[in-house]
Amino acid sequence: MYKRWSIVLITIILIFLLWSQQSHLLNWLETNGENYILLTTVIATLLSLFPVIPYPIVGGIIGAAFGPPGAFIVWTGSTAASLIFFIMIRYGGFEKKGHKLLIAYKPIRNLTVLFERNAFLSITILRMIPIVPSIIINAYAGLSRIKFIVYAVASALGKIPSMLLFVLAGYSAVTDFTMLVYTLILYAIFLTVVYICYTLWLRKVTASNLRTPAVPKIDDIADKRP
Repeated sequence: MYKRWSIVLITIILIFLLWSQQSHLLNWLETNGENYILLTTVIATLLSLFPVIPYPIVGGIIGAAFGPPGAFIVWTGSTAASLIFFIMIRYGGFEKKGHKLLIAYKPIRNLTVLFERNAFLSITILRMIPIVPSIIINAYAGLSRIKFIVYAVASALGKIPSMLLFVLAGYSAVTDFTMLVYTLILYAIFLTVVYICYTLWLRKVTASNLRTPAVPKIDDIADKRP
């Protein structure tokens, strides 16, 4: 109990600090970020974990400051935030909070069907396309039986395209507008292809699931120990 409330208190304080200092943080990232790579990565992680500033903006600013190599910082921050959220749900006493998030998410059945068929592939694909909110993926994985290493690798791979987009968009916005247009077009094509593959796979898995026993309810995934 005390551990959970301590985490809640720390979280509230961090959110308040990030929210109250968001303009200073953005200015600092733009002007001094490239001189303090480790600190910039920590800030990126916190801003991904507590999104008081939209993460694409954070990624764009880091991209403008670091150039394409900044993608590694943005990717590391976003991936680390997802892993921290996963750990908080599974081991930090926040399973009830994760449970409530899933209950409020209506398309949970589709997520359950995909996870049961191939959790690694599901997480990788869903990270690539903005179909399911990231917080829902984190909560579901934290409450499920998926192993931490599987979740970590799948999340890391799935986040690469969007993190590259944020950084390249920020970099090209201040260097070459034509490059920005090409980047957006290529990413739109990529999203379309991945979404089509996702839709076809979901249909196939759903059709197959209709011939098998019913999908477990949300309560059934709460047994989180592998």
